[in-house]
Amino acid sequence: MDIARRNNITVTGNPQGPTVVLAHGFGCDQNMWRLTVPALTEDHRVVLFDYVGSGRSDPAAFSAERYSSLEGYARDVVEVCEALDLREAVFVGHSVSAMIGVLAADLAPERIGALVMIAPSPRYIDDDGYRGGFGADDIEELLQSLESNYLGWSAAMAPVIMGNADRPELGEELKNSFCATDPDMARVFARTTFLSDSRDDLKRVNVPTLVLDCTHDAIAPREVGAFVSRAIPGSTLVTLDATGHCPHLSAPEAANEALRAFLADLR
Repeated sequence: MDIARRNNITVTGNPQGPTVVLAHGFGCDQNMWRLTVPALTEDHRVVLFDYVGSGRSDPAAFSAERYSSLEGYARDVVEVCEALDLREAVFVGHSVSAMIGVLAADLAPERIGALVMIAPSPRYIDDDGYRGGFGADDIEELLQSLESNYLGWSAAMAPVIMGNADRPELGEELKNSFCATDPDMARVFARTTFLSDSRDDLKRVNVPTLVLDCTHDAIAPREVGAFVSRAIPGSTLVTLDATGHCPHLSAPEAANEALRAFLADLR
C-alpha cells in the first residue's frame, strides 16, 4: 500500500532538523496546522498527514472495522512513521490524536520519542472520581444527532467546539471542515472518539510529554488536562489563556510559544 497516498503525507521544513509529526483531531485535516507550521520549519522537519476518512486521504482505504478503535488509527500513525523511516519523532496530537499518539508510541517506541498533547481527553464521559465533561446520555444524544443529520450537527457543534464567539470565522472554518468529511466515515470516527477510554494507556507513557489545555474548553475541561498530566510521570502541563478546543487556531502565538519551548528543552 502507498502510505504516502493513503494518508496524504506532506513533508516540509528543515530536512536536517528533528522531526515533528502534526496530527489533527476528529473532523479536521492537516490544514488545521497552518498557523503552527511556520513556527517550526526553520529548525524542524515537519510531517503532516490526514487520517483515512479525513482531508485528502484515500477514501478507498477506509475500513469501518479497522477504525472502530483508536488502535486502528494508531497503526496508521506507525505506518506513516515507518514509511518515512522516522526515529525519535515528536508527535503533536490535537484532541483525540493525543490519545492516538499515546497508543502509537507504545506500539513503536523507536519511532516516537516525545509527545505533545493539545486539548487531550482520555475519556469524554464522566466516571466515578473522574470528570470528562459529558454524561453518558449527553454523548449518546450527540452521536445520535450526528448520525441522523450530520450537516446540521456540524453547523451546531463547530462554534461550540471552537468556542470563540468573537471570531465566528473560526467556527465557520471548522464547520466547513466537518462538512467536507464523508458522513459515513465521520460517524465511525465520532463513535470511536467519544466512546473511547484511554485512561489506563496513560500509565505506559515513558517519553517526555507536554500537555496543553485551555482556560475554557467545552469539550475537554481543565480537570481533564490535570488528570492527563498527573497520570503521565514527569509530564509538563501548560494551561493556555485561550477559549475553545483548538488553541493552535484560536491562540496560535501562545500555543506555538509553549510548543517551541518544549522542543528546545528536548535538544
